[in-house]
Amino acid sequence: MESRQGEVVVITGASAGVGRATAQAFARRGAKIGLMARGMKGLEATRDEVEALGGEALVLPGDIADAGYVESAAQAVEDRFGPIDIWINNAMTSIFAEFKDITPEEYRRVTDVTYHGTVYGTMAALKRMRPRDRGSIVLVGSALAYRGIPLQSAYCGAKHAIQGMFDSVRSELLHAKSNVRISMVHLPAVNTPQFRWVLSKLPRKAQPVPPIFQPELMADAIMWAAYNEKREMVVGFPSLKAIVGNKLAPAFADWYLSQTGYESQMIDEPEDPNRPSNLWEPVDTNPGAHGVFDDRAKSYSPQVWLNKNKRWVSLAGTGLAAVAAGFMLRR
Repeated sequence: MESRQGEVVVITGASAGVGRATAQAFARRGAKIGLMARGMKGLEATRDEVEALGGEALVLPGDIADAGYVESAAQAVEDRFGPIDIWINNAMTSIFAEFKDITPEEYRRVTDVTYHGTVYGTMAALKRMRPRDRGSIVLVGSALAYRGIPLQSAYCGAKHAIQGMFDSVRSELLHAKSNVRISMVHLPAVNTPQFRWVLSKLPRKAQPVPPIFQPELMADAIMWAAYNEKREMVVGFPSLKAIVGNKLAPAFADWYLSQTGYESQMIDEPEDPNRPSNLWEPVDTNPGAHGVFDDRAKSYSPQVWLNKNKRWVSLAGTGLAAVAAGFMLRR
């Protein structure tokens, strides 16, 4: 699918964090964007940013864990803007706690939002894209889709499930010789508001496992994936290291995370056990795309640049190899 101005895009989890940064990125291209999330204040602020950047926006408040809401929102976008070109499945929630401290209801809720919400979004997108035989779906994954870490078992399980669903759906589209594309972008630790939103039962405030990256870098990768024939894109060397390392030495990764995985996810500030969380209801504020880690977050990743420019890097490498071979033959 070639990129063009004025495309119709749907973004779930668009009120903050990576979803909000992705909405800003598409808005700069003049896209018409359906914004899906629960928090109305964040959605309205995202809409204002989209329109200020040259795009159009439709605010669609609701719970991504409700399949009926997802279907009605998809139809509302097409009624307003026309056929959906790109669908970004980004919505998530999590719990910071040991497995033994999570209730069955809490575990199910994380799964319903993070996994089933992605399933429902993919269903709604394919229902419209497959008859037209065009469109692009991007699933926002994580290094944790391949390597689980302590204190986030519900979230890790949901991301693993998304990865498995992605494999199946992509195979089915290939079997049908469909021109609809589906891809998955695996993110590293990102500076988003979620670390002060999600339910936490930890003694100290949560943080993403360093090194931390800014959400705009993720938005750039997601938008690139929407237009390119890339099955999966791994953002940031830490994500690549976690995925490859787990394939090579999973038992060592278990031991290493048992020693480091607790402290690396907390800072030296006590958590307030009574603060509001977004597990059951939205924390209806307007936090923006960034979390509280701006002073530690990176805005650039050489690994992302190499991923996006792999073709040219390969051509340059081939050219250098040919020059070197010619020089050696002359010698």
